[in-house]
Amino acid sequence: MAVHSVVRMRPHEEICAEFPGLLEGWAALDGAAGTQVPGRVVEAVAGGLRSAMANVHGRFAASQVSTEVVAAARQAVADLLGGAADGVVFGPNMTTLTFHIADALSAQWSPGDEIIVTSLDHDANIRPWMRAAERAETTVRWAELDPQTGELDPAMFDPLLSERTRLVAVTAASNAIGTKPDVRAICDRAHAAGALTYVDGVHATPHGPTDVAALGADFYVFSAYKLFGPHAGAVIAEPALLETLHPAKLVPSPDHAPDRFERGTPAFEQLVGITAAIDWIADLTDAPGSRRQRVLAALAGTESYLAGLLDHALGGLAQADGVSVLGAPRRRTSTVSFVVDGHTPAEVAEHLALRRVAVWDGDNYAYELMGRFGLRETGGAVRASLVLYNTVGDVDQLLAALSELAR
Repeated sequence: MAVHSVVRMRPHEEICAEFPGLLEGWAALDGAAGTQVPGRVVEAVAGGLRSAMANVHGRFAASQVSTEVVAAARQAVADLLGGAADGVVFGPNMTTLTFHIADALSAQWSPGDEIIVTSLDHDANIRPWMRAAERAETTVRWAELDPQTGELDPAMFDPLLSERTRLVAVTAASNAIGTKPDVRAICDRAHAAGALTYVDGVHATPHGPTDVAALGADFYVFSAYKLFGPHAGAVIAEPALLETLHPAKLVPSPDHAPDRFERGTPAFEQLVGITAAIDWIADLTDAPGSRRQRVLAALAGTESYLAGLLDHALGGLAQADGVSVLGAPRRRTSTVSFVVDGHTPAEVAEHLALRRVAVWDGDNYAYELMGRFGLRETGGAVRASLVLYNTVGDVDQLLAALSELAR
């Protein structure tokens, strides 16, 4: 995956100033649940609502505008992730899309077939597959994370894979503890066994460059609202693979891929917002080249910036009395979950909110992961997630508020 080795990001203060939802005095450390949106994206969505648009493929001007909006959004997602625009399927969010793809894929499964899910994943990349497997009488096998390190070793998949494996579902990054497993090694193992791979990129995509071909992902799914965009999602796959699937649909609705996967009329203004968010990312650096090249450069710069923030946060949490961080993965995004001795996660989150620090508490839909850490019955953990608009000052505000609990 070619990225610019040296990129100059726009001044960070300038970037932060573009987010109208960032409240003065607040440390918004809740990015993993949904990022704030740049004003440029807000204006694009509003402009889409103001525009004359109608359903697609009509013979009049407003319909032609909508047709162009959809095509532009598909190309923008392809430029973000790599791959072909004709392989981009839109939906309201990753969860809905995954249930939809699971229904279509499982129609090809037979009793005795097998799928693999992992305990590192968000429940949206577990439960849809388990429900589909139950209907198809397909066996579910589990690849387990190491709760000491938070790692998901690709070797864990070796004894689970067989000639009956039809699918491996795995995350590109844990939304709870940030672990970035070796997706390519996992996908290579799955493909050697003849299985398809479905990669949850919701948490990984905002934190660094993505190339679905380099990952080996047959399907890669993400939600734009975790990436400075509106509440919409997309899954990308090779167009030829989509052609082999026949999802449930209305008889008169389009019968060609990717359109046949998109149920009902899309939210055109949200697609305008997706394109605007990806364009905004592409404009974060002075890198030349195509939008794809500029997106890769911008997200490489983002990854470097967030690595510094993460180091600062982990160093401070390691010195904080009574704070225990979950896992210590070697490769991770700038997302950390922790518990505080003598306080429930809800109590910690409430205290932090009073100090104007926004974090989440609970299982954060990493339901199986919290079970492996033994925290499901005690309220889960506190999660702090750093994204591009966060600063060292935000981290220090978190650490100062936690130190009050220790006192």
